[in-house]
Amino acid sequence: MSQLLIHSMSEFAPLILPSLDLAHAINIAEIGSETGGMSKVLAERCTEKGGRLTCIDPEPEAGFADWARSQAHVAHIAEPSLQALEDCDAADAWFVDGDHNYYTVYHELKLIDAAQRKAGRPLLAFLHDVSWPCARRDFYYYPSRIPRGWLHPHSFDHGVKLGEEVALRGRGLRGMGNFAVALEAGGDRNGVLTAVEDFLKEADCEERPLYYVHVPAVLGLGIIFDASAEWSEALAQFLLPYHANPLIARIEENRLRNYLEVIEWQDRMAS
Repeated sequence: MSQLLIHSMSEFAPLILPSLDLAHAINIAEIGSETGGMSKVLAERCTEKGGRLTCIDPEPEAGFADWARSQAHVAHIAEPSLQALEDCDAADAWFVDGDHNYYTVYHELKLIDAAQRKAGRPLLAFLHDVSWPCARRDFYYYPSRIPRGWLHPHSFDHGVKLGEEVALRGRGLRGMGNFAVALEAGGDRNGVLTAVEDFLKEADCEERPLYYVHVPAVLGLGIIFDASAEWSEALAQFLLPYHANPLIARIEENRLRNYLEVIEWQDRMAS
């Protein structure tokens, strides 16, 4: 993705770091490290607080594994998330920013929640890409890891545009071979936000209610946390001004439309 479009979860650090302080989160687990932008922010905090960061990513970008080995407070698990989570312990906070599709995110949340429940610990999870383009459309880095029945028709050659439900061959925001997009948006079991909503429908209950905050900027930040935690009200009050904020959402839509215009211009120049 072009550097013209900020897209890293680390852009949310001014919200995330105070949230971690309010929740007294010291030991953190992260799914999806890529270049390590967010990992380095979290590692610095874990070093300061005397905690530990566990990064789960089977194929991070070059240099990440070496960096992780050089950090006393960082552990890198080079396995697919759903495999690694089978053996992971509970954490004070989770960051979910790996493969952006329903099957992966839904099952990541189920496994994370099970680990927290088993340990009797409150849930605090930060999820990226809960807004467009992944909210209602699956993106696949590794389609072969998605079981039949969960995998939508997809293409590595198609792209997406705002307001277009059907993917477009060779146009719009696309992976250029790095990731595939579902050919159609919407419907059951399609998209990151859909996975979050379905998880909340099942996990949110009277004896253990969950809060959800949606920050509609930089491709969307979702925050799920246990409403019964002693820190939950303070965290909710801190995040409330950003939740579903219409001004933030309008600015995000504007920057995405401008970026898509740049892509259209680049495509015309290339042809």
